Amino acid sequence: MGLKKDDLQDLVKREIEIDTYSSKMGEDKNIITLSFSVKDEDPSDDLVRFLESGYDFVLDAAKSSGEQNDGYYRVFVEMPRNETSVQHILEILNGVENLTGEKFKFRYYKNFKYHDVSEENLTTYVVTDPDQYGIKRKVAENQNADNFFKKSFIDSYILSENLLILNKKYCDPLYFNIIDFDTQRNVHANINESYNYNDFGEVIYLVKYLGDYDITKYGNKIIIENNGYCLVTERL
Repeated sequence: MGLKKDDLQDLVKREIEIDTYSSKMGEDKNIITLSFSVKDEDPSDDLVRFLESGYDFVLDAAKSSGEQNDGYYRVFVEMPRNETSVQHILEILNGVENLTGEKFKFRYYKNFKYHDVSEENLTTYVVTDPDQYGIKRKVAENQNADNFFKKSFIDSYILSENLLILNKKYCDPLYFNIIDFDTQRNVHANINESYNYNDFGEVIYLVKYLGDYDITKYGNKIIIENNGYCLVTERL
């Protein structure tokens, strides 16, 4: 029996990722990947069957072999990268929204920022032209969370919309609310708070936790700088 409206309610996270994972069906420049985060294995299998049987443009749908470090299974979808990709993504998400009751947000290529799903936002951020993929992928790498933390001392991170959790062996995890991510120039041009001298001890602790990053605090905002980009956060 097929899935019905709201059958997957409270079982699928409302944040999806686009082009975060490499394609198994061909070259990344030719194939777009979507990934959903699903609680438990059975609902993951149900979603895979729904995606495979409901959309003729889907090249493949599959689930991860087990739970990921955030406790969710991943369901992956692959489709051709072309001029119809945005409409196909909207079609898929409209179908899954009927099953979950959720309005989805997406991030592109492990960016720090999530965006509301809309034709305008998908057109802005998702690369649909294979010939432009390499160039635009390099631009996206500058805003990639993996690259930002690549030189850090942390073992893993979890990013869920505005929540960032940093994990390090033998240390308590750190929780942050993400406020912004932008170039160093743009971030510092928009700081209205005063430099916080009183919490210098916290800044030193964060440097020891993260590694060789420039970290400053303005009011309650913690600014972590790396390679010309700034992550603006508040500690939770």
